[in-house]
Amino acid sequence: MAIGSDYGGVIGRTHAESTPWWPPAVHPGDDAPNVVVILFDDLGFSHLNCFGSDMVTPNIDKLASNGLRFSNFHVTPLCSPTRAALLTGRNHHTVGMRSIANFNTGYPHMTGRISDHATTMGEVLRDVGYTTFALGKWHLCPMDEASAAGPYDAWPLQRGFDRFYGFLDGETDQFAPDLVYDNHRVDPSATAAEGYHLSEDLVDKAIEFIHDTTSIRPDRPFFTYLAFGATHAPHQAPEEYLARHRGRYDEGWDVARERWFAKQIEQGLVPPDTELAPRNPGVEPWDSLPENQKKLAVALQEAFGAFLEHTDAQIGRLVDAIDALGQLDNTIIVVMADNGASQEGGPFGVLHEMKFFKFMIETPDEAVDRIPEIGGPESHSNYPWGWAQAGNTPFRWYKQNTHEGGVHVPFVVHWPAGITDHGGIRNQFHYVTDVAPTIYELIGVQAPEVYRGVEQYPIAGESMAYAFTEPDTKTNHAV
Repeated sequence: MAIGSDYGGVIGRTHAESTPWWPPAVHPGDDAPNVVVILFDDLGFSHLNCFGSDMVTPNIDKLASNGLRFSNFHVTPLCSPTRAALLTGRNHHTVGMRSIANFNTGYPHMTGRISDHATTMGEVLRDVGYTTFALGKWHLCPMDEASAAGPYDAWPLQRGFDRFYGFLDGETDQFAPDLVYDNHRVDPSATAAEGYHLSEDLVDKAIEFIHDTTSIRPDRPFFTYLAFGATHAPHQAPEEYLARHRGRYDEGWDVARERWFAKQIEQGLVPPDTELAPRNPGVEPWDSLPENQKKLAVALQEAFGAFLEHTDAQIGRLVDAIDALGQLDNTIIVVMADNGASQEGGPFGVLHEMKFFKFMIETPDEAVDRIPEIGGPESHSNYPWGWAQAGNTPFRWYKQNTHEGGVHVPFVVHWPAGITDHGGIRNQFHYVTDVAPTIYELIGVQAPEVYRGVEQYPIAGESMAYAFTEPDTKTNHAV
């Protein structure tokens, strides 16, 4: 019989003349770090407390205080393009994701899927011995291929991930999500009335997947890509979190924005001579607003704040679970956002985000009687432009806009085994395509030039690893 040239044994005429052979186990090395990439949705540059706001994010703040903050990190202004660039290390146009995956224009730069000429981090790390998990929002396959009928080739399990638990579209209800488990659809394990929330479920599954591996193969490192639905609309949180945020934002967006900006300067996140960007068109001075408009805007921001704090708490649970395994010191944790704060709530905010896309304006006087619903299972809310502008402090504009407000986002990296400048800030310019080559350098692997017989596009990004130990070195990008 014909034997492939990579077979290391001998096949003779008899057993006595033959030598068996087993390929060596693939393993990245005894000291290979685990990798956790946590991706927020529609999170502005200043939304995290450690990036200037008064929002409640103690667990991310703790990661920042024991790791690094990159204050000049950029992404694309939309979800799918950033996710494609993040996972591949290549330009989003190059890999077929010019816009969100819901659109296929019939041209190679916008197919709604990642090109086979671009390996994902899941594919690269799995091939060197990692176990790989994707959880949460995928949004990297055409929506006409997201049903139970498939095809499945653009789904997570076919793009390098051993396990998947999450949703395929761009958003979902946090209390009643459209869930996919591996390659099949499932119902949530409970109802909102029974205490279900997607962010908690995602972290439960992430911990379960990690335990499944470490309990049997403690020597095998894991790569966990956790892309929360938060803080994309709908802004939904458990009642106990909503209650904690009532009254926190009564001062309005102008006072909050000024205070957050001052805190950014004080912390060194922006240069001291930075000027706060002018008010975006359509954002009215807070003191000029009618009372009903203020009431609605405050309630919508309370829901956002509760949603963010609740998500931060789930991140804390995941970090604690990794720590309990004794693996936190050698786990690289990245926290970032896919784009800036969303403008999709319009000038007043909305109780159902789809109204924005259908050009349906619900006035505050019409919506004020439904304020008690905001943040709960009956609401699909998004906040108004004024709060989105505050979330993007000190920049102009929003998600969808190729301005700093749309593309300049927070970035935190935590790795006790490799970062000694705890709480340090790095101001070198970096871009979303830099995350994959950074991980590859830290692990000691290279993206393949050919993958499963398909020639690969070159990596477009530059590693950020130098900045871990060289705070004053200029960026390795040509800018």
